[in-house]
Order: sequence, then C-alpha cells, then structure tokens
Amino acid sequence: MNLILLFSDDFDPEGRAVLKDARRLEHIIKVHRAELGDTLRVGQVDGLMGTGKIIDLSATGITLEVSLTQPPPAPSNIHMILGLPRPPMLKRTLQTIAALGVKQLTLLQSARVEKSYWQSPQLQPKKIHAELLLGLEQGCDTRFPVIHWAKRFRPFVEDDLPELMRGHDALLAHPYVTTPCPTETTKPTLLAIGPEGGFIDNEIAMLTEAGFQGVTLGERIMRVETVVPYLLGRLGG
Repeated sequence: MNLILLFSDDFDPEGRAVLKDARRLEHIIKVHRAELGDTLRVGQVDGLMGTGKIIDLSATGITLEVSLTQPPPAPSNIHMILGLPRPPMLKRTLQTIAALGVKQLTLLQSARVEKSYWQSPQLQPKKIHAELLLGLEQGCDTRFPVIHWAKRFRPFVEDDLPELMRGHDALLAHPYVTTPCPTETTKPTLLAIGPEGGFIDNEIAMLTEAGFQGVTLGERIMRVETVVPYLLGRLGG
C-alpha cells in the first residue's frame, strides 16, 4: 500500500491514530520495514492526506502522530457504466477504477451478463469495499467510489440515462466503429463499456439512440480489465 488509509474509529481522543488490525500492521512492519520514529504517508478516508509519525510500535499495535494537510487527488470526471464482469474480473476492475480516481461506477445488466453474477459473493458490500480500499491505497486517494446497480438494461436506458446525461458527453466503447476515442477530455463524461463479449446490437442501438457516440481504440479486442485502464488513461479524466 502506497498510502495508509485511516478510518474515523482509528483515532483516539488526542487525535492520534492507533492501528491494531493485522493487515495494516503486517504491511507497515514487513513491507515498509518501519521503525519507531519513521514517518509514513497516510490519509483519512474521505478527508485529507499527510504524514503519520510512529510514536509507539509493537507486534500488536502501532500509534501514529498524524498531520493531515494535503487534499487528495482531483477526482476523475468520468462516470463509468460497465456491463457486470465475471466476479474475478470485477475484483481487479474495482481496484483499477479506485486507483485511477473514478468516483461513479454503474454496474449494468446486459444480454451477455450471466444473471448468476448478481448473486456472487463478490458483490457483497464488504467484498466491494475491500477491493476499492486496495485501489485507493495503491493510487494514494482517500475518497471511495460510489457504486450504482442497474439490473435491467432497458429501464436503465429509458428511465435513468436521460438525467445522467445532463451536462455530460456520452461515449460508448466499441471496436467496430471508426471514430477514435478522444484524448484528454475535460468535460464530465459517461463512458459505457460492455461486458465480456460486448453489448449486443440491440443494446448498442438503444445507447446510440439515447445519445452515446461510439468510439474505438482500434481493431484489437481487449478484456474488460485491459480496456478499462486503457480508456481511462487515454481520456485522462
């Protein structure tokens, strides 16, 4: 972890952070190889970042004297709409979007999404939180993404999209169009990415009719876990 994230219940009445959970302790001691007096990079969830000086260190707990003065990185201007991936791919994708600053993600049912995916333990709130946490620690950010659920394609497109599209560009990642994906967009953008196998023709037609523009990264067909960081890096949002 490049950033030690601190939660509100980590702080004692004097404002020091007291860490006792095994995961963070092991990382600080075994990976950072931190010692008494060392300073770590820390951030408070949904708050500022800064430093934490180790003032007490043992195998069962670490106490940090915390100074938080730096805002987290600016959030991405992209709201991603993603056909629900297979559970193992979802884990990696959640980490990626959190690391790259996406703050709004809608997971969408579409024809090529197996309905059994929605019953996966990976969609339990604790599991999602854990993957997003890993991404924030990697990307040095403190603000968790908000995950939205759209378990029916047509009602989402007809009822929810019109409001979401207000003030946004709307891009649909599709390998079989000719318009290149733009670069360094600064406007709030909805970015729709299909599941493994892509959106079917009828779904593409509905999204296009709703106002999405198809864009391509070229002729190569990529996995979701590859195309997500590629698109986010290209759009630079």
